[in-house]
Amino acid sequence: MDLASIIGLIGGAICIVVSVISSGGSIGGIWDPASVFMTIGGSYMAMFIAAPLRKAVRIFKIMGRCFKVPDFGEKNIVINMQALSEKARREGILALEDSLDDLDDPFMKTGLRLVVDGTDGNIIRAIMENEMNQCEARHMEWISIINTWAGFAPGFGMMGTVVGLIGMLRNLEDKSSLGPNMAVALITTLYGSMMANWLISPFSTKLLAHNTAEMRTKEMIIEGVLAIQAGENPRIMAQKLLTYLDPITRKAIESDVLKD
Repeated sequence: MDLASIIGLIGGAICIVVSVISSGGSIGGIWDPASVFMTIGGSYMAMFIAAPLRKAVRIFKIMGRCFKVPDFGEKNIVINMQALSEKARREGILALEDSLDDLDDPFMKTGLRLVVDGTDGNIIRAIMENEMNQCEARHMEWISIINTWAGFAPGFGMMGTVVGLIGMLRNLEDKSSLGPNMAVALITTLYGSMMANWLISPFSTKLLAHNTAEMRTKEMIIEGVLAIQAGENPRIMAQKLLTYLDPITRKAIESDVLKD
C-alpha cells in the first residue's frame, strides 16, 4: 500500500474542509449534486469520446495502481544476474537453460533464452529494447488518457458555472437569491479544479514515476543479459548493475555481490 497516495488524498480533503470552515463557510455549502453531475459525470462521459471503450471503463483500475508501491525486484535481479553470470563462465552458456524456469521476471527470461539460443548481442539488444519501448508506449498511452481527463474536468467546471449563471440571470427579480445562486454557480468551477489538480493530474504524475522506475529496471536487465552473452567478469557486471540502484538499496547488497 502506498501511504503517500493515501496521505495526499486524505490530507488534501482535510485541507479543503479546514479552508472552507475557516473562511466562514460550511461543508454543505460546497456540496451540490448538479455540479457533481456536470463536472465528474460530464468529463468522464467525454472520455468515452476521447478514448476507446475498453480504456475508458478501465481508467479507474489503472489509477488505482497509484495506491500500490511497485516492486520491480531490483535487488533480486542483481543477485540473480551475478549468479547466472558465474554459472555461465563456469559451466558454459548452455548451462543457463536449466535455470530459466526458476526466474520470475519474463523480460529477463526472454533475454537469457536468446543468449542460450546463441543469438548475436546486437540482435538481443534490438529485441529487448523494442519490447521495452512497446511496454513504455502502452504506459504512456494510459498516462495520456488520464491527462486528457484532467484537461476536461476544469472545462466542464466552467460549463457548469455558465449554466448556473444563465439560471441566475433569468431570475434577477429575486435579489435575495443572487448571492446563493452565484455561490452554487461557482461550485462547479471548484469541482473541476479539484479534480484536475488534487486527483487526476497527481495520479498521472505518480504513474509516470512508476513507468520511469520500471524502464530503468528493464535497462538494467538488458545490460546484465548482454554482459552474460559477452562473457564479462561477473564482478564487473555486478558493478555495472549496481549503478542503477538507489544508494540505500545499493549499500544493502553491495557487500554480498562484490565479495571476493
